[in-house]
Amino acid sequence: MNGVRQAQAQTQEQEQTQVHDTVAVRIWRVARAPFTSATWRRTAYALLALPIGLACVPLALLGAPTARWQRGLIRRFLCTEIPGTARAGGLPHALLATPLNLITAFITLYGWAIVPMNIGWPLRAGDDYSSAWGGPTFAGAWAFHAVLGGIGFLLLMPWVVRGLTAVQVRVARSLLS
Repeated sequence: MNGVRQAQAQTQEQEQTQVHDTVAVRIWRVARAPFTSATWRRTAYALLALPIGLACVPLALLGAPTARWQRGLIRRFLCTEIPGTARAGGLPHALLATPLNLITAFITLYGWAIVPMNIGWPLRAGDDYSSAWGGPTFAGAWAFHAVLGGIGFLLLMPWVVRGLTAVQVRVARSLLS
């Protein structure tokens, strides 16, 4: 009986260690995400998709292989292969993906701009910080903006950009394949 209890205790200890390790790995992934090359490739794609898509509309009307260019952009920045021919779907993708590309570019640019804007809050605060969030003291207002607006968005934006670019890839797969 004593051996069974020891085995159960060891199993419970292993499960607790496993749960702790899983949580630590998840926290590490969230903290590391803003500093990975994949995050910045996705951000670059989110910002470049709109101007390139808009440039592809008149070029596709002139007969240029814009579908190949758009698939190449996705392959280069998002490491995703989309099969298709050189001319299949270039104009429809450029036209139909434009609203999504506009929303994605706006959210990406604004979200990443919030990070330095809030970390450097004292540079834009002005004289009266008593009514600012985190006020009435200067230190409280700066801490609030730096932690929630700066570090919070620094950790949040890689996941937002990942989700937005995943939607862009789905649209591209349906229109360019």
